[in-house]
Amino acid sequence: MFSTEYYCLVASLREWTLDSDTKGFDVREILDEILDELTAKDRKAVELLYAYYDCENIISLRNKRNRHNNLANLSAEQLKDVLENRNYALLPENVAAVVKLYNEVDDEERDEDVVVGDNFEHALFDAYYKDLSASKVRFLKKWGEFDRTLRNISAAVAAREAGRVISEVTVGGGEIVAQLAQSSASDFGLRGELQYIDSVISAITEETNIVEKERKIDAVRWSEAEDIAINDYFDIDYILSYLVKVNIVARWTLLSPEVGREMLDKLIASLDASALVEKQAKQ
Repeated sequence: MFSTEYYCLVASLREWTLDSDTKGFDVREILDEILDELTAKDRKAVELLYAYYDCENIISLRNKRNRHNNLANLSAEQLKDVLENRNYALLPENVAAVVKLYNEVDDEERDEDVVVGDNFEHALFDAYYKDLSASKVRFLKKWGEFDRTLRNISAAVAAREAGRVISEVTVGGGEIVAQLAQSSASDFGLRGELQYIDSVISAITEETNIVEKERKIDAVRWSEAEDIAINDYFDIDYILSYLVKVNIVARWTLLSPEVGREMLDKLIASLDASALVEKQAKQ
């Protein structure tokens, strides 16, 4: 099945980004503009990417923290509806199953044979990455695999530095997760498999400036988002890659205006629709 080509939408991204910059960088506004232009299927793909923020908000709500990220798909009121009225259909399939399981853990009608772990947060994000893995959209599958691995490596390195048990801080399973828990090598024996692992390890173990540490890890994210969609120009994979980078820019406009400015200029420079057409024609 052929993917939808968004020539006009991609051509508009540079203008929207520049316009948002003059008014104060507003990811929500850019995101809403994009969602209005997508097919129903591709809109679902974008919503699945942003379901990460729904997971964060669910955790905050369960922990009674007054914090809500407005990049999430669901408003605070909708999330309360999910938890209080059990409207789980608003969530991705695997995420919904975990929320339902933990939300109803004290129900008398719950299946007694179902074992519920004590780490809701890990179970929830494991479910989120399973939803990404099950997606038919190539960028989401690749990004989910990368993002989970990057976060697990970061958590494992920090746990090792603090003398904590690594298996208690990683999410999900698989060969890499097992290796993180078992290997005593400085690179967990993953240098040949993951080209970015040295950058992540050095950022966490050698960089004392927290802001600079985060900048280096986000540079790895940015690079991966570009690499996944390197041969995509006007389809949903390109749009998703753009949105990942927009999220990074938005984060840094708050953390460090100087770094945010640098990343925004880099993003704007990459949004040359005519250059994309030329690259596509050469393939």
